[in-house]
Amino acid sequence: MTSVSVIVPARNAGATLGACLDGLATEGVPGPRAELLVVDDGSTDDTGVVAARPGVRVLTGLGRGPAAARNGGAQAATGDVLLFLDADTVPQPGWLREMLAPFGQPGVVAVKGRYYSCQESPIARFAQLEFEEKYDRLARARDVDFVDSGTAAYRRDAFLAAGGFDEAFPAQSAEDVELAFRLATSGARFAFNPRAGVWHRHAERLLEYLVKKARYGYFRVRVYRRYPQKALGDSYTPPSMGLQIALAGCSGVLALMTLLRAPLAGRALAGTLALFGCSTSPLIRRALRQHTALAPAIPALVYARAWAQGLGILMGLTTLGLERLQWTGARDRPARALHRGDGSLASAPAGSPVAVNSRRREAFASEDRSSAAR
Repeated sequence: MTSVSVIVPARNAGATLGACLDGLATEGVPGPRAELLVVDDGSTDDTGVVAARPGVRVLTGLGRGPAAARNGGAQAATGDVLLFLDADTVPQPGWLREMLAPFGQPGVVAVKGRYYSCQESPIARFAQLEFEEKYDRLARARDVDFVDSGTAAYRRDAFLAAGGFDEAFPAQSAEDVELAFRLATSGARFAFNPRAGVWHRHAERLLEYLVKKARYGYFRVRVYRRYPQKALGDSYTPPSMGLQIALAGCSGVLALMTLLRAPLAGRALAGTLALFGCSTSPLIRRALRQHTALAPAIPALVYARAWAQGLGILMGLTTLGLERLQWTGARDRPARALHRGDGSLASAPAGSPVAVNSRRREAFASEDRSSAAR
């Protein structure tokens, strides 16, 4: 029988972690063949106190972000399958069974579940509509190449062989997408199980939502630099999203040209906005079926999202350009600059692959405050 390890990274999650652990308890976690590890990643609230329940192993992280916290939990885990769950989720009945079911298929090394939300905020409802559009796309995909870590499962041996999450990605960025693309590129097979559901708390304020989208756009640039073929499409992201980002950017340029009274700029702007509006029709139809009052706001929300993503991408490209200039300058220096006078190697630059791999090899400083009932 397969043994499992459920790993919950948590930083200042005292307000939500209790409900997550309650949901896991109804799933029999922790249990005879299901251990539960909570990684308290440098919290300054009562996360550690909330996590200290009978049978729960509480590890202390160094506040280096969810990638490092999950990797530390994986290193300490003993299960055949690693299940990652965010601290702001609550598993639905049957979640554990459904997360494990696809591993019965030959060659499956990772499984993705799905989010549900009962929030009433218009922004949270819009976010849920986005997820459902993407879930429909995953359900139709012939080959799934996307697993994010809000509710995800990996075969432990495959996860560790791949090196786990890249800890160079900071909090809530793209470390899960990068791992998924890394595994998929090597030929790993994934599965999406829409019956493996968790309740999730989406952003409820517009600014919070847009900042998150900008951050994702920024770090996706780094992911696509490593896996450029994925910039053309994956099994999760709707193709219309890239078009919307481009149209939003064009509309900004055309609006400026219109203010400068450039010939035909006004007509071009009107046409661009009309095309943008048409591109939002799938989400509008979905909103009309589920949240009718939200439907009129869909074009404006998608437009704001496209601008946030576009700005994030622009910032990411700018950062990469500056890094390339710095790298070119460093490459042109004499090779002996990396050596000390005694012939030993000097420290590698902090952001270099050598330094990143060195940090990965550091021991995960953790304190097992297990309160297991023995």
